[in-house]
Amino acid sequence: MRSKKIGVLMGGLSGEREVSLRSGENCAEALQALGYDVARVDALRDVSERLTREGVEVAFLALHGRFGEDGTIQGLLEVMGIPYTGSGVLSSALGMNKIVSKKVAEQSGVPTPPYVEVSAEVSLDEVGRAAEELGLPVILKPVEEGSSLGVVICRSRLELEREVEQGRRRYGRIFVEKCIEGPEITVGLLERDGKLETLPILELVPKNEFYDYEAKYTHGMTEFIIPARLDPEVYRRSLDLSVRAFQALGCSGYARVDFMIDGQGTPYFTEVNTLPGMTDLSDLPAQAREAGISHQELVEAILKTAALDSNRKVQGG
Repeated sequence: MRSKKIGVLMGGLSGEREVSLRSGENCAEALQALGYDVARVDALRDVSERLTREGVEVAFLALHGRFGEDGTIQGLLEVMGIPYTGSGVLSSALGMNKIVSKKVAEQSGVPTPPYVEVSAEVSLDEVGRAAEELGLPVILKPVEEGSSLGVVICRSRLELEREVEQGRRRYGRIFVEKCIEGPEITVGLLERDGKLETLPILELVPKNEFYDYEAKYTHGMTEFIIPARLDPEVYRRSLDLSVRAFQALGCSGYARVDFMIDGQGTPYFTEVNTLPGMTDLSDLPAQAREAGISHQELVEAILKTAALDSNRKVQGG
C-alpha cells in the first residue's frame, strides 16, 4: 500500500456532504502522518476524471449517504479497476436501503422493529391506522438516507399525517417504524488480520429527543457511554446479532450496526452503516479508542480492507 497513490474520496453529492468532508480530512491527515501518498478527491459528478488525473490506485471511501454509501461509487471503482475500502456493491446497496436491510435481518434471525412502508399510493388515513396498529409513538424515516436525516418521532396520528406529507415531498420513499423506547446502542465491527472483531458497545445518550443529525455532529449534544450499561447477557446478545447482521448483508472490511433495546432487554436492529463516520464526534473512532486502537491504527486497518475480499478486489483493470 505504501507504494501506491491513495485517494481519499470525500464530500460528494448527498445531504451528508459536510460530514463526509470532515471524515475524509481526518482520514487523509492520518494516512499522511503514516507516510502514505494521499490525494483528496471530492466525489462530484466528474469523480472518474479526478481519480484519473490524480493517478489514484487505491480508494479510501470517506463518503456518506447517497452516491457514496449505496453501491454507486463502488460500482464505478470496479469498472475503473480501483480497489476500495469497505463493503462491495451489493452489500452497500442493501445497507443503504433500510427496508431491504430490515427484511434481510429478519430472515436471518435478527429482530427488527415492526414497520409499514408508505408508498405514494397509501392514503394518510391508511398511514394513520397502520401507525395506531403499530402503537404510538412511531418513527418516520426515509428509506435511503443516513445521519438520521428526515427522521421524526411522531407521538400522535395528526403529527404523523403532517410529517408524512413533508417526508414524501422531500425524500420520496419513506416508512413508519414502531418506536422502541429504551437504550440506543451501536456496535462497531472491523476486520483485522483475517478476523472480524467486535468493538466495545457504545451507548448513546443524546440531549435531543433522539440521536438526530444535530446530536451526532454538535459538540456536547450526546454523551458516549462505553461500554454500554447493559446486562451481560444483553451485551453478549447484541454483539452476536451485530455479527449476524454484518454477515447476512454481506458486509466486509468494517461497519457499524445500530440497535434499540426494549424494556425486556431485546436488541432490535435498526440499520447498518457500511461507511461509518470518521469525524472527531463519530461513534466508530470512539469505540476503537476504547479497544486500544488509535485513530491512525484504525484508519490504516480500514485502508487494508481494500484488499480483503478477493471476489471484490479488482485485478489489474
